Amino acid sequence: MSSMTINGQSATLPDSADALLVEVIRDGLNLTGTKLVCGSGVCGACTVLLDGAPVVSCLLPAQAAAGRTVTTVEGISAGHLHAVQKAFMAHDALQCGFCTPGFIVEATAFHDRWRAANGTAAPSREEIAAALAGHLCRCGAYEGIFRAVTEACSGRFDGKDVVAPRIEARDKVTGAARYTVDIRHDGQLEGVILRSPHAHAKISALDLAPARAIDGVAAAVSLLPDDGMVRYVGSPIAAVAAKDRTTALKALAAIRFANDARPAVIGLAAARRGDAPVVFERADRKKAGNVSEGSAAPAPWHGNVRGPSAAFSQAARKAKSAIEAARQARDPLLVEATFRVATQSHACLEPHATVARFDGEQLTLHVSTQAVFQVMEDVAKRYRLSHDKVRVIADHVGGGFGSKGGLGMETIAAIELSRAANAPVRVAYDREEELSVSGYRPAAEIEVALLPSAQGKLAALSLTAYGDTGAATNSTIAALARLIYPAEAKALADYDVISNLPPGAPFRGPGGPPMAFALEQAVDEAADRLKIDPIALRQRWDVDPNRQRLYRWAAGLELWRNRKPQSAGGGRYRRGIGVAAGYWLYLWQPGSTVEIAVKSGRIVASSAVQDIGTGTRSVIANTIAREFSLEPQDIEVRLGDSRLPEGPGSGGSRVTASIVPPTLAAAEKLKQAIARSAARPPAPGSNAPWRDLIAACPDLSVSAARPRDAQPAAGIASPLSQAGFMGMVFGWMLRFFNNMMVGAGVPSSVQVVEVEVDTWLGHVRVLNVATGLAVGRLAAPVLARSQAAGSVIQGIGYALYEARETDPRDGRVLSASMEDYRIPGIADMPGLDVHFDEAGFDHVPGGSVGIGEVATVPTSPAVANAIHNAIGVRLTEIPFRPDRLLAALARRDAA
Repeated sequence: MSSMTINGQSATLPDSADALLVEVIRDGLNLTGTKLVCGSGVCGACTVLLDGAPVVSCLLPAQAAAGRTVTTVEGISAGHLHAVQKAFMAHDALQCGFCTPGFIVEATAFHDRWRAANGTAAPSREEIAAALAGHLCRCGAYEGIFRAVTEACSGRFDGKDVVAPRIEARDKVTGAARYTVDIRHDGQLEGVILRSPHAHAKISALDLAPARAIDGVAAAVSLLPDDGMVRYVGSPIAAVAAKDRTTALKALAAIRFANDARPAVIGLAAARRGDAPVVFERADRKKAGNVSEGSAAPAPWHGNVRGPSAAFSQAARKAKSAIEAARQARDPLLVEATFRVATQSHACLEPHATVARFDGEQLTLHVSTQAVFQVMEDVAKRYRLSHDKVRVIADHVGGGFGSKGGLGMETIAAIELSRAANAPVRVAYDREEELSVSGYRPAAEIEVALLPSAQGKLAALSLTAYGDTGAATNSTIAALARLIYPAEAKALADYDVISNLPPGAPFRGPGGPPMAFALEQAVDEAADRLKIDPIALRQRWDVDPNRQRLYRWAAGLELWRNRKPQSAGGGRYRRGIGVAAGYWLYLWQPGSTVEIAVKSGRIVASSAVQDIGTGTRSVIANTIAREFSLEPQDIEVRLGDSRLPEGPGSGGSRVTASIVPPTLAAAEKLKQAIARSAARPPAPGSNAPWRDLIAACPDLSVSAARPRDAQPAAGIASPLSQAGFMGMVFGWMLRFFNNMMVGAGVPSSVQVVEVEVDTWLGHVRVLNVATGLAVGRLAAPVLARSQAAGSVIQGIGYALYEARETDPRDGRVLSASMEDYRIPGIADMPGLDVHFDEAGFDHVPGGSVGIGEVATVPTSPAVANAIHNAIGVRLTEIPFRPDRLLAALARRDAA
């Protein structure tokens, strides 16, 4: 029997030639800092050092480590932090932290090689990008990673202690942070799901007995709906729990069932045909999923097409009439185009995962979720349990982006299997499942007609959107165009096109990026025809005070002032600069509660909110620390547990606005309680009176729920007010069905982007981005910048690379691996200038609203407008693949 030395300790290796090193490290040795993500050596999350050299342990046979030395992220920090770890902490070179251990291992190896050869000379950006090219961060923490590696290699963190702006940073850079996939109970079983190979079928005669008969199988359960109908490839049929994944997969293969195949329809074009097979009959329509944050408003169905949803239109007939008259008159100011956006996968690095355990009647769930409290409520309702019998825990979450906002099949399967097996069960999606059935931002086709008046006003806008929503509804794209650029008339219509594809899901600003991609290009085209500066036209048409300030900032940028006329210059490489604007709603969740206590002389804050990498721990700690003149590290923050006071879900950019106001209210209560209860007053002349009072205070606790906002200043109102009565109805629906309030003021973004276009090969490179954000006062400034940077790089991915590909015959996802689904890497990160305008939300207690959605909305149209400025060609379909760009150039040259 062979062995290896890992982190200085001898460890026995399995004899099996099939065992992988990552399995030995994680499952055998419980060193969970090493993460398994892609399984194909693409993402770098599983990187370890083998005799000092970085290797991906997901591809390395365990026997290849025999007689050799392995170092994991836990070994790198043994005894003291490495300079790279300290630099990552100081520069917030992380967000959710799931990819961070792999980056740390690779970066420390690079650092040590670099220092040995170059001393404290700083490596170039290109050298760092080359060294870390095998690593991916879906949160987009690349800007901080560049800074961290540069300064660590320059010797700036040699022997230096650091104070991290992110409370949990040390746990994440050392591999100590534990995610749902890292949880392991005694006797825990591995659960896997049998999925439909058919796009549309009725399943019957399900026989689980052959699976249950296999040695090592503890449970097998049906996951079929009552009618036995499956409506997409990947629909759940059954689940098995066994002693290990290999045995569970063997059991899945033994399950037998009969299927009555039904006609299927895939994609926008096929599903809209009059003779297309119907996906949902009338009685089954409520079984469709939901691709947006809010509940769907009523709308008619015609076969597989649901809509129009046109409640946000304004004088629609007038708009259509004006546009038709301009069309007949061949008005040169009329802008008409059809835009297409591709399906974007969330591609969370931590997959959807749940560990379920019953202790008598008590159900404990570890879930990779964006909503611990909501999942607890949903589970209790589904299984008819009281709330106190269900506990949901999410200590750390490896990304969500909207896909983990509710009760998912991984949780249902884990619960059913755990109950049947009478043992803890983990269900974690593999990478194929994560990229095929866990949700996505739907593709869409968007028809735009925009008519300026001869006087340069916005006379009419027509925007019709067809969302490729799969087995789901509630695509909201066109409606969002009502709340920006007021016009004399707007005809806005949303259609869901349902097909036999997995259901879409909310994704970072649902509907916002595709709406902006179409509308912001149309506005830019109007500026060209009116012969006016694109920013100046937006200033003329857009009355929002937050964006007006951002337009003034953008117009003053040197980057914008140096912008050259459209397609000026020649040569292979052309540079261009574009601008776009975006917005999101200011949302907050009523009932959000924070408890603040003094325990053993220390302040402890608690709420059933979760931190998915957006910095919620730090926001709470910073807010309390400012109130008591303490350091954030002095505050203990407890979250990610549904047994704590009710907290908001991490979606719709509502967490900060929901959690800061009750934190401030509770802090005020605690001050009063401390003053009444302190055993002794602070020492005369103390420069830390609250610290002294807290140290002398007996244990006590207070709590506060989210208060209402104050009256906003003149000119600041909810954007829904622009939509009149229907805006009021929409706000009521959000409040009643989704427990979300729409506040006054509009979180806004204006971005200026510089690109370089290779006109020979069709490649586009984003060189620089200046992003201006009006999101109120910053509760955690460094982390806010990280959010802005991550939003930009995710928007660049949407514009240039990301597209989920499916087989048009049966809807099978063809891009279900990290090799085939391209997300941005570190070399794709442009130069970044972030400007925060902190005005506009003084009526909000604490003055802070969310950033995650609004910061990504305008990126793709800004890139598109920059390309148009560079080459004089307007690209109307994303991603901007080289073949599409070259074809557009060829059409231009042939015209």
